[in-house]
Amino acid sequence: MSWVPGRRAFLAASGVGLAGLAGLAGCLGDADGTGGSSETDTATEAADSGSTQSATGRGSAEAASDGGDYSTDTSVLPTRDQPLPVEWSFARLRDETLSGGPPKDGIPSVDEPSFWSVSEADEFLAPGDIVFGVAGESDVKAYPQRVLVWHEITNDAIDGENVSVTYCPLTGTAMGFFRGETEFGVSGRLVNSNLVMYDRETDSRWPQVLATAISGPFEGQSLTEFPLAWTTWGEWKAAHPDTVVLSEETGHVRNYNRDPYGEYNPPRGYYTNKNTLFAPLSADDRYQEKAVVVGARPREGAVAFRKESLREQGLLTGEVGGTTFHAVYDPALDTAHVYRGDGTDLSYADGQVSVGGETVAPDALPLGRVVDFDAMWFAWAGFYPETVVVA
Repeated sequence: MSWVPGRRAFLAASGVGLAGLAGLAGCLGDADGTGGSSETDTATEAADSGSTQSATGRGSAEAASDGGDYSTDTSVLPTRDQPLPVEWSFARLRDETLSGGPPKDGIPSVDEPSFWSVSEADEFLAPGDIVFGVAGESDVKAYPQRVLVWHEITNDAIDGENVSVTYCPLTGTAMGFFRGETEFGVSGRLVNSNLVMYDRETDSRWPQVLATAISGPFEGQSLTEFPLAWTTWGEWKAAHPDTVVLSEETGHVRNYNRDPYGEYNPPRGYYTNKNTLFAPLSADDRYQEKAVVVGARPREGAVAFRKESLREQGLLTGEVGGTTFHAVYDPALDTAHVYRGDGTDLSYADGQVSVGGETVAPDALPLGRVVDFDAMWFAWAGFYPETVVVA
């Protein structure tokens, strides 16, 4: 079973519309990041895709910071036609941004990734180790958490598209972005404990969870995304025996056998206790700080599904702005998929979903897919205090 069944679905799920493929730009499809295979969804993607922004000139990051020429050409860095919801002002977010300790690029991104085969990865990874997986049409890749905890960003390519696979250990968020002709780096700054990325074209600053620039030439614009599966090495290789795996040959000397924050296999340290290193933007005590939610932010607003409830019930349904959204649990990868409802009745049993009487796999519902990702509760609630929560 493929988590992302093919290139078209991979791009649709990421919000890259069909029209945007022609120029590689990977411009956003559906304005809320939904994909899906219905004719209506596809038409919406095509209509919304292909940003019409034009280049305003080229220049260096230094020139941009000096107010000089820069490029906001979306072929250089694909952005969404309609930005993602953001519940705080950019001024407030900038005020709340602080140093995480290391300077800019003090946490080095992996810019020339190399990959192991499954047999090679087996020598380094235990079945319970966390990986972040993505399955394109031709490329199937896994990125070990134990490697990315030291780098936070890998600038890579999938199915010929330049992408960045990103991970913030402090907020427990793994997210994929299309990066066009530029790369992303680690700014050394945090907001709401979350990684603030910078693009090497303009030095605009992008909090990972928001995927929206809060300063710089791209301020107010949002990146195009694709979903990653937060899963284990054992589950991923069982589902994708043809996968390759980001290796420890990163060009940097790090002890990949040690996680500076704790451990996921078994869970301990920062990942399980109640402590945060920095105060959140806002506090919400409905759940323990590090409880995991599956978050999505369609155009109607933010919605979070409690992951433990998803494991127990298989299917959760909530309403945001008058629109129904479904989260479906995928036991093969211990992950979830979020879909925009269309009024069709759903039910869940034995790891399969009944959609209008037809039984399908959790990753193959004939509904518009919304990009979702796992996040620690305190981080999600801090960024989205008005979020709908379904448990």
